[in-house]
Amino acid sequence: MPLFGKGEPVRKAPQTLPKDKEGHSWLQEIIGLLVMLLAVIAFHSLVAKPFYIPSISMMPNLLVGDRLIVSKYPYGYSWVSASFHVLPRDDWRVFPGTPEYGDIVIVVPPYATDDWIKRVVALPGDRIAVEKGRIVLNGVAVPQEVEPPVDLPVDLNAPCEPYTFPYLRKRLPSGGEVCELPLRRETLPNGASYVIIDHMENQPLDDMAEIEVPDGHVFLMGDNRDHSADSREMNPGKGLNGPVPLANIGGRAEFITFSLDGTESWNPLTWWGALREGRAWRSLRPEIRERGPAIASTPASGDTGEHDS
Repeated sequence: MPLFGKGEPVRKAPQTLPKDKEGHSWLQEIIGLLVMLLAVIAFHSLVAKPFYIPSISMMPNLLVGDRLIVSKYPYGYSWVSASFHVLPRDDWRVFPGTPEYGDIVIVVPPYATDDWIKRVVALPGDRIAVEKGRIVLNGVAVPQEVEPPVDLPVDLNAPCEPYTFPYLRKRLPSGGEVCELPLRRETLPNGASYVIIDHMENQPLDDMAEIEVPDGHVFLMGDNRDHSADSREMNPGKGLNGPVPLANIGGRAEFITFSLDGTESWNPLTWWGALREGRAWRSLRPEIRERGPAIASTPASGDTGEHDS
């Protein structure tokens, strides 16, 4: 049976598709990608942003290789809120808020454009000093309690070098190695409680004369007190040079998403084996405890306030 009727012309195949069925142009593709990119930048600037821990200054609560989420809105918005910090430095703030004692925040130093991460230990109007590694806040020593040491597994992102943690690297009967970190629990006036490392004596930042935190500023310290360039470091270009303007605070750390031990590569197949156990979804908000009894403001001459747990 013939495919076409007698005398019926054979229609030629169309050489081009109708306009409404043509493929998207390159311009449309580029516009779509730009819109998607702008949406991601807006989300990172206004809502939340992933953050990577590159240093040991917040050990034991944050380790090199931790990935976490920072919320951008708790303290309002300023020049530092924009991703990549493309806005000029200034002191303006929109929907301003003030951190609470114990909050872990990201901050931009006065001489750099990269984000650092530290803990809020003093608020606007507070008087703060450091005596033999101990915070003295408004004339009262912040309570500290000795806690059992934590055994941190040694890996490429936590090598426990002898010059950083002398005599703290231990070998287990199983053959594995750990960094046995001595801990102290610090509790701030609002009950915010967290553990710190302060394992070396007579460090340059162990003592600081009392200063007053100006209005619109906070005082920040790292949890690894012997290895943190923070608000105690007044030398230009080394630390945070004293209290930090709230306009330089870019957000609050909320929780860890995952952590890698340093064995990963660009090959995604290596990421699973590099995951550290037990760190995913760990909250970074401080535990809130009932405030302990006040301690005299001169812990160096008498009771240190430390108690075995």
